[in-house]
Amino acid sequence: MIWTAELGRTLRSARVVVLLLLYAMFTVTALSVVHGIAKSITAQTDVQVAAGADPEAVQKLMDEAHKKFVSTFFADDDAMAEALLVIPLVLLVVFKTSLRFLPLFAGIMGFDQLSGEVGPRSIRYLTVRSRRSSVMLGKFFAQATLLAGLMLLVDVGLCLHARFTEPDFATGAMAMVLARFWVSAVVFSSAYLALTALCSALFRQPAVSLVFNLIVLFGFWLLALVGEFFRLEPDPKLPAELAGQMVSKLAYLRYASVWHYSSDLLHPDLSHSGVAALAHLGFALFFLGLAYAVLRGRDL
Repeated sequence: MIWTAELGRTLRSARVVVLLLLYAMFTVTALSVVHGIAKSITAQTDVQVAAGADPEAVQKLMDEAHKKFVSTFFADDDAMAEALLVIPLVLLVVFKTSLRFLPLFAGIMGFDQLSGEVGPRSIRYLTVRSRRSSVMLGKFFAQATLLAGLMLLVDVGLCLHARFTEPDFATGAMAMVLARFWVSAVVFSSAYLALTALCSALFRQPAVSLVFNLIVLFGFWLLALVGEFFRLEPDPKLPAELAGQMVSKLAYLRYASVWHYSSDLLHPDLSHSGVAALAHLGFALFFLGLAYAVLRGRDL
C-alpha cells in the first residue's frame, strides 16, 4: 500500500517531470558530444578516401581503432570486447557515461524519502498502522519503480536514435541491446538507491542526507580507484607463488566498493555478469538492512 501510494503521489507531482528532464538533459548532452566527435572522425575518413586512400584499408584501420578503444575503456577480456563490438560505439559510450551519472541521480531523487518524514515527525502517522520495515521498503520500491521507468524511457530513445543513424544496427539487435542496457542499469542502480535510503534514514535533515550521500559515493569511488591503482598484472610466465606476491594487498580494496563490479554487468559470460549482479544486489540488501536497523532504533 505504501509503495502504491508513494509512487502515485510522485507521479502526480511535478517532481517526476523535473527528474525526467534532468536525466534526459544529461543523456542528450553526452550524446551530442559523442556524436560530434564521431562525426568529426567520419569527416576525416572521407577526406582521406577523397585524397586517394584505399577505402578498404581506411575501413580496416577504423575497425581496429574501434576494437582497441572498446578493449581499452570498456572490456577486461576478449570475450567482452567481442560482445560489445556489435553495439554502436556512440550508444555504448553514452550508456556507460550515463551509468556514472546514475549514483548521483539516485541520491538527488531519493535523499528525502525517509528524512523528509522523520524531520517533521510525520512518519509517526505511518508507523501507527504500518511496520517500520513496510514504510522503508514501500518508499524504496517506489523510488526504484520510478527510476526504472525513467531509465527505460531514456534507453528507448537512445536505441531508437542508434537504429535510425546506424544502418548496420538491425531492429532485432536493437531490442537485445535495449534489454541488456535496461536490466544492467536497474541492477546497477539498486545498490545506490539502497545507499540513498540508508543516508536518508541516518539524518533528520534532508540536506544533510544529500551531502552525506555524496561523500559516501566519493568514498566508494576512491576505494575502487585505489584498489585499481595498486592492482598489478604479473607476467604469466612467472611461477604462481611469485605472481601472487606481486599483487599489492591494497589492490583487494576494490572488492569492498560496489563501483568495482559495474564493468562486468554487460559481460556475455554469466560467470562474470552474474557475479556482478549478485554483488550489486548484495550491497543493496546490506544497505537496506542497515537502514532498517537505524530506522528501528530511532525515536520517531
